[in-house]
Amino acid sequence: MSDIVIRAENISKRYLLGNTRMAGGGLRHMLNDMAAMPFRKLRQLRGNPDKNGNSVSTDGQEFWALKDVSFDIRLGEVVGIVGRNGAGKSTLLKILSRITEPTTGRVGIKGRVASLLEVGTGFHQELTGRENIFLNGAILGMTRAEIRRKFDEIVEFAGVDEFLDTPVKRYSSGMYVRLAFSVAAHLEPEILIVDEVLAVGDATFQKKCIGKMGEVSEKEGRAVLFVSHNMHAISVLTKRCFLIKAGELVMKDSPQKVIAAYLEDGMVNDDIYLATGSSELPSVTRVELQTSEPNNTQVNGSPMRFIFDLRITNKLKSATFSFQILDSMGQPVVHLWIIDSDRSSFCEPGKYRFVCEVPNVRLYMGRYSITTYLSEQEGGTHFETVEGICPFDVVMFGNNRDWKWQKNACRYIEDGNWSVEAIN
Repeated sequence: MSDIVIRAENISKRYLLGNTRMAGGGLRHMLNDMAAMPFRKLRQLRGNPDKNGNSVSTDGQEFWALKDVSFDIRLGEVVGIVGRNGAGKSTLLKILSRITEPTTGRVGIKGRVASLLEVGTGFHQELTGRENIFLNGAILGMTRAEIRRKFDEIVEFAGVDEFLDTPVKRYSSGMYVRLAFSVAAHLEPEILIVDEVLAVGDATFQKKCIGKMGEVSEKEGRAVLFVSHNMHAISVLTKRCFLIKAGELVMKDSPQKVIAAYLEDGMVNDDIYLATGSSELPSVTRVELQTSEPNNTQVNGSPMRFIFDLRITNKLKSATFSFQILDSMGQPVVHLWIIDSDRSSFCEPGKYRFVCEVPNVRLYMGRYSITTYLSEQEGGTHFETVEGICPFDVVMFGNNRDWKWQKNACRYIEDGNWSVEAIN
């Protein structure tokens, strides 16, 4: 017997831009369409001006959100789906969840599907948390006895026991997501589909969700589809990954290879910062990062070079230059500095190049940026701060995905090897 639970064969999805008519939408959609028709005709007559001011109508223009996407997913697999915003990820999940039909192609699904695509998916606003648990279970085809057996686990995981008899329309977005995920994960569907909605929850809850999804796949043998922009979660949780670009499935491979392709594709090469304008005070004129991989990508545990060009406009009694590495939340995780000393003086007016070589960069997977500081040590005179420049991504490949390897090693950088030279 085949263990394939999802088979997608050449599925495509077409939308008509500017066209709100939906076939088979019922009486309400028909009345809405009739009311909107005069305005739509007027818009067609007037058109929408293009960049040259010419009248252009977009009503009825075709847009293919997905194009000939095919894949198989087996029981017990955790598959990650990555891609830029607008690539077609959510459209794919809606088709797999039977929320919308593909324009062409077909999808075969074996087993019950639980989806968490947006805050409040499958919940009735006027019903309480308790009532929605039973409603969702019934939609999944479970008996009342089966739901009761799982009820306490669902409530404990969600942490909403105090608000269980409160209508969910009064829940915060975080409470909503906690309960929705708990219901979806505990009511034993063969297939669990989770979109980026988990980002609404706090860090503790996200960690619980990742652990639960791993348990659902490994211990209970169910399939999980996980869409996220969090490459750390994708790397840790999934064993296979899809890359979607402009509606096309361009890559199916291991998380390491897909993440590398995703980070490389379309990234702006802004690893060089150039100051604009001029200052009469000492300042940083240029910053360059040399990462271990192309496109501002740094493999955890590899060496990295930071290059800074400074201009000293007047003689200083003493000088200190430093830089911080900040995480995606703007919190500094590393601070390295150099103080004017006998080994290389940069207190005299002129232009200088500072190079800081770090032999072993060990940081959590994620996006980081640089902030520089230039000041005079004596008297504490501060000249300049340049914030949030030269973003780069840290990725973990190979054995680096082993959490034992990372013990006491994350967010750690050895002291940099500094060098200073005068430049023209």
